[in-house]
Amino acid sequence: MDILFLSLFIIVLNFFIFLYFEKISKTFILFDKPDGKLKKHKNPVSIIGGLIIILNLYLIIFSLEILDSNDLIFEDNFSYIILILGTLFFIIGFVDDLKNLSPNLKLISIVTSIFIITIFFPEIKLDHIKISFLEHNYSFKNFSLIFIILSFALLANAINMFDGINLQLIFFSLFVFIIFILKGFLPLFFILISISFIFLGLLNYQNKVFIGDGGCYLISALIGCSFIYQYKKFDNFLYGDQIFLILLIPSLDMLRLFIVRIIKRTHPFKGDLKHLHHMVNRIIKNKNITILITMSLSIFPSILMVTGLETYFILALSLIIYLGFILFLEYKN
Repeated sequence: MDILFLSLFIIVLNFFIFLYFEKISKTFILFDKPDGKLKKHKNPVSIIGGLIIILNLYLIIFSLEILDSNDLIFEDNFSYIILILGTLFFIIGFVDDLKNLSPNLKLISIVTSIFIITIFFPEIKLDHIKISFLEHNYSFKNFSLIFIILSFALLANAINMFDGINLQLIFFSLFVFIIFILKGFLPLFFILISISFIFLGLLNYQNKVFIGDGGCYLISALIGCSFIYQYKKFDNFLYGDQIFLILLIPSLDMLRLFIVRIIKRTHPFKGDLKHLHHMVNRIIKNKNITILITMSLSIFPSILMVTGLETYFILALSLIIYLGFILFLEYKN
């Protein structure tokens, strides 16, 4: 009964936000204004998408903690890790939304946040990683801290770069949550958090709200911590190479942009309009079809994993398809 009440409460809360969003957004007076360069939208758009996500995250986690549903929520301080790291990431991104922080300051802030978390919550660190097609585990030994900081920093930037067109990041996040649900990794938690993303997606589709950098960084913290948690706590965990394939397309696009920007002697974290979705949309000129194409490409490696193919073969095939598609887009652009 308590779980049913909580589920109904989350649905009603997000439905209320959806119905009265215009009044809510005017109350906060936080809008992303077009600049004619990177921000091509016609009218100012609210940037409180991240606030909606973090509100739901706190409500869901604390409610499940109060209900003492230990089998339905994160254990061993992981709830606090997600909330604290997610909040720190959100603040960094939210300030960037408002003040347009320099790429270096954002990177330093992200790295510092992760470092602080590892000091107070060392259980977030990984001592080794398991690869599905290798018999032996790969031990990090003294490089565990470096690995976790690098992983979260790259994930935060990959997720942020993936959010350049309405619905794309929301769909991708829901896709990852569905994987967790199907694998039995805290399904109730991810069903509840998915509810907020569905309503947020409706607002985002109507161009009423952006997730913003704050929301992007928050999502990266949630997804990153969840991958680590399932790896440590569940017998049917996703291997390191399987996680990489799930995140492959956002990661590859980030790496490509880094290389292109470095070659052109610009900062690797400085924004531009050369992301995968930008290139597709310039040719298609239809955002709905663009999302269909980019999401199909993004979930393709995960679908192939279901067939039982070895991950190294899926990686090679996905890499060939991605690079071939990029070359095609470059030619057409």
